[in-house]
Amino acid sequence: MATYQNLFTQVQVRGPVELGVPLPPGNEERVGEPWFSYLMGILGNAQIGPIYLGVTGVLSLVFGFVAFEIIGLNMLASVNWSPVQFIRQLPWLSLNPPGPEYGFQILPPLQQGGWWIIAGFFLTVSVILWFVRTYVRARSLGLGTHVAWSFASAIWLYLVLGFIRPALMGSWSEAVPFGIFPHLDWVGSFSLRYGNLFYNPFHCLSIAFLYGSTLLFAMHGATILAVSRYGGERELEQITDRGTASERAALFWRWTMGFNATMESVHRWAWWFAVLTPLTGGIGILITGTIVDDWHAWAVAHHYAFSL
Repeated sequence: MATYQNLFTQVQVRGPVELGVPLPPGNEERVGEPWFSYLMGILGNAQIGPIYLGVTGVLSLVFGFVAFEIIGLNMLASVNWSPVQFIRQLPWLSLNPPGPEYGFQILPPLQQGGWWIIAGFFLTVSVILWFVRTYVRARSLGLGTHVAWSFASAIWLYLVLGFIRPALMGSWSEAVPFGIFPHLDWVGSFSLRYGNLFYNPFHCLSIAFLYGSTLLFAMHGATILAVSRYGGERELEQITDRGTASERAALFWRWTMGFNATMESVHRWAWWFAVLTPLTGGIGILITGTIVDDWHAWAVAHHYAFSL
């Protein structure tokens, strides 16, 4: 026991493939043969698949692929269709929204932002279909819909950035471009334009929940690994029939973290922290420019910051 290590899986046990519970009558059958990955087995279960997509899953991938292709081909055209320059400049390439002169026009000229709107439409349909797939799969298997609603929180932030706030501002130019560094540049200029986003209290909450969720997930994962030698990874059994693993984990948390956490409650803590990250972030972005034009001035007026 003293020499037992579990930072990675030393012995990979592979038995018959696990296909999961039978699907309800009328559902499509699972297709494809699962396979095993040694590298995945180092971290956890080595089995990959079978993957159930269904109609919504397939449509989501199709719409997402169309959006990806539109963005990629426009970036390739911007470097004169040169594959070498495309790879070399990829982090700096972008597909930009329409300029302010087009307002919130439904479809400006393609080369002046029309492609951005079309790509955004296909991408939005893709993520919404994936939400529907996640929700329906959970209900069909008798699960809670927690994963679907956490994904919906991320979709909320995405829609605020690309549609809801630009609609309220009356201009597509307020939206975020597609691209890596152009996206980051947009964040920097957005913060400067509205008096430093760090003074936005909802932005502060979002960052607190972001760091808090990563800390909670890391602490929980580490604690379960630490008691896995006592069967702590069997968390459902530890919830209904508390054993030495959960007893030791709870004692460790009380000693080191200062508050109680059970095999169930820590998941609620982490889920809420993670969900509230994009939820509060979206609120902070939404009210920027629509309600508050200068966050530093707002902070000074509310005794939240010192006057420069």
